[in-house]
Amino acid sequence: MQKLDLKPEYDVVIIGAGVGGLTAAALLSKAGFSVCVLEKEPHAGGYLAGFRRKHFRFDTAIHWLNQCMPGGMAAKIFDILGKDHPNAIPQTRIRRYKGEDYDYLLTNNPDDLKEQWKREFPADADGIERFFRDAKKLGKAFANFSKIFRTEETMGFFERSKNKLNLAKFGMAFIPHLGYSGEEGVKKGLRKYFKDERLQRVFSADTELLSCLVPIGWAYYGDYQSPPKGGGQVIPEWMEHLIRYYDNHLFFKCTVQSILLENQTATGVKFQCRGVDYEVKSKYVIAACDVETLYNKMLPQHVISPKFRAKLSNAELYSSSVTVAIALDCPTEQLGFNEELIHISSAHVSRKDHTGGDPWKSEISILAPSLRDKSLAPEGCGTLTLFMPAYMDFNNNWHTELDADGNYVRNESYKELKHKIAEALIERVERLLAPGLRQHILFYDVATPVTHWRYTGNKNGTMMGAKPGKANMQGKVAHYQTPVKNLLLGGHWAELGGGVPIAVKAGANATLLILKKERPEAFKVLAAYMDDNLSAEELLSSGIFKDYDNSWQQALTPAQKLALREPSDG
Repeated sequence: MQKLDLKPEYDVVIIGAGVGGLTAAALLSKAGFSVCVLEKEPHAGGYLAGFRRKHFRFDTAIHWLNQCMPGGMAAKIFDILGKDHPNAIPQTRIRRYKGEDYDYLLTNNPDDLKEQWKREFPADADGIERFFRDAKKLGKAFANFSKIFRTEETMGFFERSKNKLNLAKFGMAFIPHLGYSGEEGVKKGLRKYFKDERLQRVFSADTELLSCLVPIGWAYYGDYQSPPKGGGQVIPEWMEHLIRYYDNHLFFKCTVQSILLENQTATGVKFQCRGVDYEVKSKYVIAACDVETLYNKMLPQHVISPKFRAKLSNAELYSSSVTVAIALDCPTEQLGFNEELIHISSAHVSRKDHTGGDPWKSEISILAPSLRDKSLAPEGCGTLTLFMPAYMDFNNNWHTELDADGNYVRNESYKELKHKIAEALIERVERLLAPGLRQHILFYDVATPVTHWRYTGNKNGTMMGAKPGKANMQGKVAHYQTPVKNLLLGGHWAELGGGVPIAVKAGANATLLILKKERPEAFKVLAAYMDDNLSAEELLSSGIFKDYDNSWQQALTPAQKLALREPSDG
């Protein structure tokens, strides 16, 4: 077996090729550092990796993007990495709220929905106005999210003071709604706006008042985007090209076993690739991987205190999911689907049951990716994605068993359970939305929390890491600097929240922390850009960062390759 072509030493080793790790690797490469990225899976991307089945392409989990529009947090970093970056597609039809006795559509003009509700519920007209006004305030706060791009760990005293003011401004829109969570809390919050229970039922599945308001706020400011043409996975494919362009390395099927230490300073990593053990030296290590895996398996136990270890263990995390990726023998629009994410909930089910794992009670989100992007499926066919929140502890960890190393071992009982749940979800969608759906299914693929854990390493298969909230904030669960010198977090565990913008933010800030020590001039330029005090053109013309020739060529999807072959096959 051919051994990896490793350099003896790198400036930075990055553990994990999700969006956070790739962002850090691309920025550091552009700044002239030698970088090695180690990924345990056979391809880059994490939750954006996606997968292929026959001639169909599916996104792993992504349903929409935020902060990828011009000026958005993620787009700002992409703009300085390369003009050839994949472009997210603005959405027009955003979200459809579907229940037993309601069916409403939120578009990029939320006032249409507001006026519809005022006509249907005239007694609640004033409350409806206030509801949409408060939602718009939240949207405005998120529109200014890029003003709090940098972590305070990269700032001096006066910058931190200014940043706290910006954080306070950002938080002001949220404070009036923070106390309304849980079954009774959300009901109480909604009653501030709506007396008519029919309107309250639209938000039957929401566990926080903020989750009722925020989607409408984002819609006001155009912050809903679909993945680029070719699916979400083209983003990591582009980043991988960038890293290799600068003669840096990405290696796959590499499992990091430990961080090399000298005097409480990280000096590299030990890892295994295809059964071969390796050791690679570096001045810095960025862990863009699961934070508990880092502290519990890659470092000695004494590195963090038992108290902090417990805080990490007990941190409130986002849910995982059951995701059913369906291949259809017809276009999805033939079955009545459109661009928007459809959200099914029931007024006869508690909020707890909406996320409890019972497929007959749970909320369901439905998306027709191939309607947005015809390149994802062969001509005349389509793709459909069903999404249900789920947790690892459902039905005794999905009928799996734990081996001696704490890995979830799948068996026939596990396979039967996930198939049973997928069949129930398909039946519900067929009954409520798409009569005849089942007869058009060519095949489907089911991912559970166990699947997401296997492919990302995230604790419990969580989709986005640790939630923003009082306990996580007070416990300082999210952090960049570790007790080990030159070992940084650089994935979404470095921040509270999740998704592409948070991962990009984490990778960019981990880069800043290294630049601050190693390349002060590059740090000043990138920090000024992230603070909106410098344009992309000014950064790129500064001469501090390496040029790039915008040479990425997007690969054809399986369906596009099939279309090119078919004429000659006849």
